[in-house]
Amino acid sequence: MKILSIDPGYERLGIAIIEKEQGKKESLLFSECFKTDAKNPFEERLLEIGNKIEELIIEHQPFVLAIETLFFSKNTKTAMRVAETRGTIIYVAKKNKLLIKEINPMEIKLAVTGDGKSDKHQMTKMVQLILKMDKKATDDEYDAISCGLACCALLRY
Repeated sequence: MKILSIDPGYERLGIAIIEKEQGKKESLLFSECFKTDAKNPFEERLLEIGNKIEELIIEHQPFVLAIETLFFSKNTKTAMRVAETRGTIIYVAKKNKLLIKEINPMEIKLAVTGDGKSDKHQMTKMVQLILKMDKKATDDEYDAISCGLACCALLRY
């Protein structure tokens, strides 16, 4: 099973493709921090994100989209933009017949580290240990990878 996992954002989008075969360890096939240009109108940035997600779906043929739910307490403008980005991503995934798995930050932390209150450093270290990663990655990539690993655990695959 291949999972397209996303840490949503409209300026920076963490993306990972994780493969998990029954009875085997997870493997990271692809990850990146996809960036859109702040000079472009928001709707153009949404189009770029939608096109990128569709390209990855066509190339990797994932079964499921794992996407982090929103957790914002202060900046409502940013929250609205990220929500619109999530909508674009979910639309493209559903259009391509992917199963959608929305996972909240606490569930991700709990699935990856065993502690729902883990910090970034603990999460990064566990991702590196689980996947035996030597690749340098951005925080956005680690967040997307963590979301994909949590999806594997939650789907019990």
